[in-house]
Amino acid sequence: MIEQPKKVLFILGGLDDKDLSWIISRGKTQVIPPGETLIYEGRTIGALYIVLKGLLSVSISPNGERELARLAEGEVVGEISFIDNRPPLATVKAVEESLVLAIPRYELMAQLHRNAGFASRFYQGISLCLASRMRGTVRRLGYEVEDNYLEDVAQDTEEMAESKQDFLELAEVKFQWLVQNLDIS
Repeated sequence: MIEQPKKVLFILGGLDDKDLSWIISRGKTQVIPPGETLIYEGRTIGALYIVLKGLLSVSISPNGERELARLAEGEVVGEISFIDNRPPLATVKAVEESLVLAIPRYELMAQLHRNAGFASRFYQGISLCLASRMRGTVRRLGYEVEDNYLEDVAQDTEEMAESKQDFLELAEVKFQWLVQNLDIS
């Protein structure tokens, strides 16, 4: 089975050096202690987050908490709420001390409106990130779909991984560069 790439790689992979420098200049690092909540289900959030270090738990609580996922270094948090401007459907808490980069929503929106090139690259990356997340969700739910849909998805994912290997390797270098150039004291 192919290891799923870090979601932030889809976003960073298409951004240029100026875009990355802008993210570094506007983003704010936050330390999230173990057990502390970063995002509350149903409460509006004001940032898009990139997990730099640590481990976060994503859960929903219709009748008690139910963990949906764990997010580690290189994951993106709050992207769905960023896109649709609605409150999150899940709560995100730190499992262990974690470090995130918070990119304020209002600043990101202003940059997207003022810089069409950045907007194009950013939205393409978010689209790839969400598509990857959706494919993973469909696989985890184990839907029995006619016409060998899941095998086609797996084959598409393998072909994408092979054809996009250079893209992902470059994106990993960009992520490491971003982490190294943040003022993390």
